[in-house]
Amino acid sequence: MSERLQPGDPAPAFTLPDADGNQVSLGDHAGRKVIVYFYPAALTPGCTKQACDFTDNLDLLAASGYEVIGVSPDAPEKLAKFREKESLKVTLVGDPDKKVLQEYGAFGEKTMYGKKVTGVIRSTFVVGEDGKVVQALYNVRATGHVAKLIKDLDL
Repeated sequence: MSERLQPGDPAPAFTLPDADGNQVSLGDHAGRKVIVYFYPAALTPGCTKQACDFTDNLDLLAASGYEVIGVSPDAPEKLAKFREKESLKVTLVGDPDKKVLQEYGAFGEKTMYGKKVTGVIRSTFVVGEDGKVVQALYNVRATGHVAKLIKDLDL
């Protein structure tokens, strides 16, 4: 299992394909605040709720200087279907080899329905303009998470 990130740690750099197959890098957002969230799978109920919550609050987040990137192990084709079906406006990128998920500590052992399994740990990271982690939130809930994040960021 990967080490969990802490506030003040440098956010691991990444370049991953988005829903259109274009490469998206965290470095492209240098000097800006970014919310990077990791979710298990596109087109599933909890992940849909979370992605829709981020989309519904994107104007507020953007007005406060935040950009949002959602990361899952899905292929770009599945991300494109997810974006189209749910009218998502957040940037979705795929990490099929789970390298970035592991670097962020968002892949490993978790408890699901009372059983220990290995998989994506629903996590959210707020990255500051300096590229350092401001908040590292692990095992977040799909529902209500975005509202809590907005409250915690005092937006």
